Amino acid sequence: MKVLIAKPGLDGHDRGAKVVAQALRDAGVEVVYTGLKRTPDEIVQAAIQEDVDVVGLSVLSGAHLLLARRVLDGLRDNGAGDIAVIVGGTIPPRDVDELRALGVRRVFPMGTQLPEIVKAFKELPG
Repeated sequence: MKVLIAKPGLDGHDRGAKVVAQALRDAGVEVVYTGLKRTPDEIVQAAIQEDVDVVGLSVLSGAHLLLARRVLDGLRDNGAGDIAVIVGGTIPPRDVDELRALGVRRVFPMGTQLPEIVKAFKELPG
């Protein structure tokens, strides 16, 4: 399995994304990290170029619905709708169902334990 961890939007905090990326690497997952402040289009293009199975979006800015929608739409528009998308970060409980309805496979609000996150990534079809 190959995973892209991305920080979309203007959020400049990436500690959580780096911790998740390292936990996935420690569990034997190949991980590509995009770095900070990527546009949805940059994330889509990186996911396609890197031929990943899963995109993990880390969003702390409150723009998770908009950013997830744009990444999902971009993947579909580019023939890569089979790439799973997972979202984590500052996600209010009221937004989880809407993210799932958009096509996000799993949602991890702040405080989710690393073993649960790693398990969810590894359970996705590769």
